[in-house]
Amino acid sequence: MDQSPQLPQDLPSILVVDDVPNNLTLITDLLAGQYRCRVAINGYRALSIARGTPQPELILLDVAMPEMDGYEVCRELKKDPFTRDIPVIFLTAMDGDDDETEGFNAGGIDYITKPVSKAVLTARINAHLTLTRSKRFLTDKNELLENMVALRAKQLATMQDVIILAMASLAEARDNDTSAHVRRIQHYSRALAVSLKNNPSYARQLTDESLELIFKTSPLHDIGKVGVPDSILFKSGRLSPEEYDEMKKHSFFGGQTLMEVERQLAAPEAFVAMAHEIALHHHERWDGTGYPLGLSGEQIPLPARIVALADAYDALTSARVYKPPYPREEARKVIERERGRQFDPAVVDAFIAAEPTFYEIAENFADAEAETGRSVALQRLIAE
Repeated sequence: MDQSPQLPQDLPSILVVDDVPNNLTLITDLLAGQYRCRVAINGYRALSIARGTPQPELILLDVAMPEMDGYEVCRELKKDPFTRDIPVIFLTAMDGDDDETEGFNAGGIDYITKPVSKAVLTARINAHLTLTRSKRFLTDKNELLENMVALRAKQLATMQDVIILAMASLAEARDNDTSAHVRRIQHYSRALAVSLKNNPSYARQLTDESLELIFKTSPLHDIGKVGVPDSILFKSGRLSPEEYDEMKKHSFFGGQTLMEVERQLAAPEAFVAMAHEIALHHHERWDGTGYPLGLSGEQIPLPARIVALADAYDALTSARVYKPPYPREEARKVIERERGRQFDPAVVDAFIAAEPTFYEIAENFADAEAETGRSVALQRLIAE
């Protein structure tokens, strides 16, 4: 029952639990005017009130009660997620050290022995109410901050994706690449990585985080094409040896650009590091005859090996002004033929296993219309 029904609603709500009615009257009289008091004559009634709404902000709990003593009541309160945060102050005539220790072990926040003065009781109550409210305030603030941080992180990730696609599309637009090339490379690369993860030798490298990074960074594989002169990039005939050497520099340009971004960062950033590896090394060959550094085998970073095959497959299966798209079966034969030469054998095996997914990706991101295609020279570098 509510002992002070006319009190302002903003007063703290206290539940007083004692099996002696005179004790209940004494305690509620001491607290009158400062708190809204409810009372419970036994532990079962106390648990019922605590689990209802509105909840008491604090509980004053006697120990020596029949059927369910105060320690057991406190343990039940602390087991229940709905009531465990309500502070419990034991208010009892049991003044032994063991009694006090058991009270704290049960989950009590304070232990006061009877008889008690009004000044001491209200001071202890106010101290714990202030502490509890401060804790609740900080918890709410932390949750708000966490939500704000999560929202901001999501916004930044979205912005990052947009910028990546814009940069990649700008680079691709210089040589009239197909409109959906960037998207296909992203999804081909992730499908390859997911398939390769089934290989025990690569499973530890291909974490969920690295799979997401491969997906996000793969569009930047040819960002270095912005540094290739138009006269070479747009040339439809055979390139001279000098022009060919200049064309091959696009990997170096991309790698250098992203390495400078890495250098400017205050701390290492996995995203930029992987983008740098892919841009610089996706034209290396497994047999060591690629460029720009002539790396071979596992010297070539794994993300670059994955994107190399994804890029080559897209080049083979896309229409160009000088060639129709290869049929899927023929493209697969070319990839298989380059197993152990251009491509990591394990990546080729992963491609074969994931080939149906490649078909779905090609359908989902098909080119909207026939376009003029890549330059002959760059196409040859990727497909041969």
